[in-house]
Amino acid sequence: MIRFVVGPDRQIVPDLAGRLPGRGMWLSARPDVLETARRRGAFARAARQQVAVPDDILQIVLDGLARRRNEALGLLRRSGQVVAGFVKAREWVVNGRAALVVQAADGSPDERGRLLSGARQLPVVEISGAAELGALFGRDHVVHAAVAHGALAQRLLNDNERFLELSGRAVPVRQPNAPDEGEQAGT
Repeated sequence: MIRFVVGPDRQIVPDLAGRLPGRGMWLSARPDVLETARRRGAFARAARQQVAVPDDILQIVLDGLARRRNEALGLLRRSGQVVAGFVKAREWVVNGRAALVVQAADGSPDERGRLLSGARQLPVVEISGAAELGALFGRDHVVHAAVAHGALAQRLLNDNERFLELSGRAVPVRQPNAPDEGEQAGT
């Protein structure tokens, strides 16, 4: 679900964090739902006033979700809750410390298979390329990263699911054996 609010200039604004003040309007995170709501005036009816809805609202939301994924990875990096590189990521996966794996979209599917082999299944978040992922870690390129359990990992996973739904891609099924967001590995 994506929350929208009316800004001070009566413009519809996506509230991706769910914290902006005002009456919230919730829509399913699907491109057809968003486009139908824009075309049929559902935002104005829900807001009970005339509002301006940008024609590129879908792209605005997608850009915002991509930015939130990158911000979450930056916060994870600064807090020491993510490691980059095949060897370190594999170590976290094998030891059960990883809640999810981040991989560059241009990374090898065979290498992803090697990274995840022999361990419990983990969700995988794909970032557009090794150069973009590397920039988040202050390197030229990064293909694999492992993220520790916690609230930031959960935020990254939720934002990625909404991004995939809105971009029309298949959303991976969450693994039932993954620890809850408050649960720490090895405790």
